[in-house]
Amino acid sequence: MQPPHPDIRRLGTTRDQLGESPCWDAEVQALCWIDALAGTVHRLVPATGMRASHALPAPLGAIAPAQGDAVVVALRHGFGRYDFGTRQLTMLGDIGLSDLDVRLNDGKCDAAGNFVAGTMHMNRPAEVPVRGGLYRLRPDGRVEQLADDIGFANGPCFSPDGRTLYVADSLARVIWAYDYDPQGPLAHKRCFVETQGFDSGPDGATVDAEGFVWSVLVRAAQLARFSPDGMLERCVPLPLTYPTSLCFGGPAYAQLYVTSISRSARLEGRLPQDGGLFVVEGLPAVGLPTRRFGG
Repeated sequence: MQPPHPDIRRLGTTRDQLGESPCWDAEVQALCWIDALAGTVHRLVPATGMRASHALPAPLGAIAPAQGDAVVVALRHGFGRYDFGTRQLTMLGDIGLSDLDVRLNDGKCDAAGNFVAGTMHMNRPAEVPVRGGLYRLRPDGRVEQLADDIGFANGPCFSPDGRTLYVADSLARVIWAYDYDPQGPLAHKRCFVETQGFDSGPDGATVDAEGFVWSVLVRAAQLARFSPDGMLERCVPLPLTYPTSLCFGGPAYAQLYVTSISRSARLEGRLPQDGGLFVVEGLPAVGLPTRRFGG
């Protein structure tokens, strides 16, 4: 029996160069996302259509809701807290690098209120070791390196019990899984899914309330849902050229929001709706409540 076709529609008319890092703020019932290349943070209240945009230093890697009316932000080589009310950016910590070929990319908060984010090492010849990796920002500003062998980190997300961290290396076309302790090092690295068979690297990801991992297959223009043991449960084709990331949101976390590319450093969309924000409804599970930076 084929799964029912979900409803997919575009929200608004925004056209991002590199839309990324959607996240739901339950306290204000708003969706936030970024245009990574433009350095823009968008915030939309779907119930009213009210939207505001905020300019930050480009490029941005990721955002996540923070305590107060704010988000935690992954910048090029460090982390900050952006306050929507005051429009002030406060730096929190850095990863100790100044290499222009390495910058922070995707990130997500764990159940303890830490922000876990990885880097992308651009223009790296195969024989050159990876610089950067995976980092954890604690609410007190401490930054620790969790891994040093991920060249293009994307889609960090956590199992419902918080004890498994999933993170993709997009260039290697693999999603890794680790045993995760918010107070300790990563353990038991293993391959969760390889996406070479889709002819695409995995991009943004999230976990639903049933523990299934949703991953964006950017070059295949699809969402893939994988069971906790790594089996493909379904694919959802999208009406755009290059989707990038996704998150569950809405009052019951029943909507799945998807960002996309119009023109990034490597990819250029072919459709007029590319770069838009989309919502997917009618899915088999709802999402998990959003974790906030700071607990």
